[in-house]
Amino acid sequence: MITTTTILAAAEGEQPSLLWPEPYDIIWSAVCFAIIAFVLGKFVLPVFTAILDERTAKIEAGLNFADEAKASAEAAATEQEQTLREARAEAAQVREQARIEAAAIVAEARTKASSEADRLVETAQRQIEAERQAAAVALRADVGALATELASKIVGESLEDVARQSRVVDRFLDELEASTLTTAKEK
Repeated sequence: MITTTTILAAAEGEQPSLLWPEPYDIIWSAVCFAIIAFVLGKFVLPVFTAILDERTAKIEAGLNFADEAKASAEAAATEQEQTLREARAEAAQVREQARIEAAAIVAEARTKASSEADRLVETAQRQIEAERQAAAVALRADVGALATELASKIVGESLEDVARQSRVVDRFLDELEASTLTTAKEK
């Protein structure tokens, strides 16, 4: 495309410079540049700056939220660890208390069993002693009757008198006990 300036320059016989434009081109270019710069600076740049500021604010808010979430997660993890430690300590206390209570129950049961066994042994000993005494009385009466009958046959006289019979039986049993004691001492 050939411009009117090129045609006029060719008519005058001058060659246009390729490296240096004409002064009116520089002026019109500067005016256009100034108008475009003014429009961009006045209307577009503030909108662009506002959008960038809004994005920056959103990014910073997101970073702050992430930091808060991280801090919250760390606090929750710390709290959970503390709760877990407390629960373990409480479980250990419960186990220890249960061991102590179990030992106390076992000791109490042993004491009760021992006292019950002692009571049963004592009752059995009393019963044995009572039966021994009853057997001794019954044996004494039987031995007395047999001794009286035997003495009556040997002596040839009747020992039906109760007082005499009792004296004879007592004397016989005393002699029998004395002979048993001396035999037991010799062994």
